[in-house]
Amino acid sequence: MPPTVLITGASGFIGRHVAREAARPGVELRLMSHRCPLPGSDGGPAAVRSPVTIRADLGDPGSLRGVCDGVDVLLHCAAQISGSPEANETVNAQGTRALVAEARRAGVSRIVQISTASVYGRGSFRRARPEDLVRNPESPTSATRAVAEDAVLAAGGIVLRPHFVHGPGDSWLVPGLVGLLRALPGTVEGWPAQLSLVSVHDLARLVVGAGLAPARNLSASVYHAVHPETVTAQELLRAVADCAGLTWPEPEMTVRQAQDMLIGNPYSRHGLDMLTSDHWFDGEPLWSDLAESPGPGFAESFARYTPWYQEALRATRI
Repeated sequence: MPPTVLITGASGFIGRHVAREAARPGVELRLMSHRCPLPGSDGGPAAVRSPVTIRADLGDPGSLRGVCDGVDVLLHCAAQISGSPEANETVNAQGTRALVAEARRAGVSRIVQISTASVYGRGSFRRARPEDLVRNPESPTSATRAVAEDAVLAAGGIVLRPHFVHGPGDSWLVPGLVGLLRALPGTVEGWPAQLSLVSVHDLARLVVGAGLAPARNLSASVYHAVHPETVTAQELLRAVADCAGLTWPEPEMTVRQAQDMLIGNPYSRHGLDMLTSDHWFDGEPLWSDLAESPGPGFAESFARYTPWYQEALRATRI
């Protein structure tokens, strides 16, 4: 019998790409979203052949009853990003607990959750593996996503932790970097930090692969879902500056000078912290376990996405 795959957050940034990736022969798709309608003009879920659409909301546990009946694989892509602490608790923590309980009741054989490397909190990370790190989330979003991880792991599921994700649908990473570049008149100590990224298409491959792989092939319950090749902060920021038509600033600044300039701008201040220390997470085990070859490196994949980003930046006037 073909596996039945349920994808939550199917109208979101990552979920729509996961839905498209999962639309393969021999897979029966069910797409869950609380938004209406599900988008399809950009290759999203409505472009998937004959999926079953389920209207349900993680913020309303009652709406989850029965959503996992007949499901073999649950790909949990939905999450509350930012918003109030109460909203994060309701959706990420309580909602995921209710969803996992429903999956267990229905006998779902594999649960895969997209979490985030931000559950580690601040720090410097070099070729770090999950088993070597301790979670120390600092925001309500990260803290409640860590709680969601616990529910998935307790059910024998798989947790994937990406870091920076780029590609069509991104409304956080590149727009935030454009804002940071406009706020600073110089480069910060050459931007040498090593960063882990993943394209949204590669992330979708990893999520679907983890959902459909034989259990014997998976050697861990928590993986870093990143491209094995790191990128320096300077390479990332130069690509973003070129994409946005910004002149690359020549003056050099210290981290302290940049921090002082960003007082009162907590979003850019947080971005500065992320770009001035290594955030290098070892993604090789997941690619190896899935016997998948990583996609092109950052320079090639970002160049492919540049037209989309340029149109999105114009539309939002960033």
